[in-house]
Amino acid sequence: MTLPLRRVVFWLHLCAGVAAGLVILLMSVTGVLLAYEKQIIRWADGYHGAPATAGQPRLPLEQLVEKARASHAGTPASVNVRNAVDAPVEVSFGREGSVFLHAYTGEVLGTGSASTRAFFRSTMEWHRWLALKDAARTTGKMVTGVSNLVFLFIVLSGFYLWWPRTWTWTQFRQVLWFRGGLAGKARDFNWHHVIGYWSLVPLAVIVWSGVVIGYPWASNLTFRMVGEAPPQQAGPPRPGEGGPPRPGGPEGAPAQGSGPAAVTAPGLPLGDLVAKAEAHTAGWTIISARLPRPSDAEVQVSIDTGTGAQPQKRGTLTLDRASGGSRKWEGFEAQSPGRQWRTWMRYVHTGEYYGLIGQTIAMIVSAGAVVLVWTGLALTWRRFTAWRRRSPRAATRAA
Repeated sequence: MTLPLRRVVFWLHLCAGVAAGLVILLMSVTGVLLAYEKQIIRWADGYHGAPATAGQPRLPLEQLVEKARASHAGTPASVNVRNAVDAPVEVSFGREGSVFLHAYTGEVLGTGSASTRAFFRSTMEWHRWLALKDAARTTGKMVTGVSNLVFLFIVLSGFYLWWPRTWTWTQFRQVLWFRGGLAGKARDFNWHHVIGYWSLVPLAVIVWSGVVIGYPWASNLTFRMVGEAPPQQAGPPRPGEGGPPRPGGPEGAPAQGSGPAAVTAPGLPLGDLVAKAEAHTAGWTIISARLPRPSDAEVQVSIDTGTGAQPQKRGTLTLDRASGGSRKWEGFEAQSPGRQWRTWMRYVHTGEYYGLIGQTIAMIVSAGAVVLVWTGLALTWRRFTAWRRRSPRAATRAA
């Protein structure tokens, strides 16, 4: 006997949910926890440095860098300035952390909330590779990657199963909104369909972007879809390109310039170069500059007009170190369509591409995915127990 297509898809949908449900549930819960990571870290740091008197000037950046160097082990790598009166100056030491300083007095305010950063780092490890360590991390990444692919099938097959054979207002109303007075199977059925209906598009985008992040073939497909050859090998992120956040500073901090190692290039003070960057872009919110080496003839400064995680609002300004003149400006629009799409995939996964609104939508959709998994497993369990109850009666009637 040939089973109807809808029935085959239903059983595949059900079996996929049972097989990958717990991992999908874990990724959804951790996705909710990670939704406002950057904002929560800034709040937990709690640093502010308002001027003591009206019109008080900021200290030169060189002086602040030296104070940070004296208070922290390691070599300063970059300096990050925010466009707010009471915002501290952050001097990053790379993987060794950051030092926050009062912009007007030079007072060392601290190194950030270690417990908050540790919490989000642990949450990210659960989200990406089930918190497995060392060599086992590859296995964890494989499990989450396969589960994400299964989740994509569940989302698409769920849409197919939801699509009514005949459109009537009565059928559509059952999945349009939550119905009161329901319990048990009827409640789970209603919640599963309503949340699936309203979260279909953003959930499909989030899940597919996760596939693109996790699998090279999916990332390459993004380039091929716009007629571009995919990059041959992975390299350091271009300005505005997605990638792991740089410890202690906003993402996308520019790379150092290059020059002869034995020659010391003349240059303006770092504060003057940052001032050139401030004048270049009106409405800037974050400026990040790598500390130049003595041999560097040019300095690259990242200028951000967004939240720090919106690549379309970030660019890199290359300045002549000796004169401070602008040599090149490379914004998001200068990238190829394939690179732009790939970067969009990276930041739409967390919703950060669209700022706070996007993060909120991603958080709500992730919370909805938690309910989808829970109600799906509950409906499966009820179907299984009902089948178990029917089996003895069927056997008795057959005898």
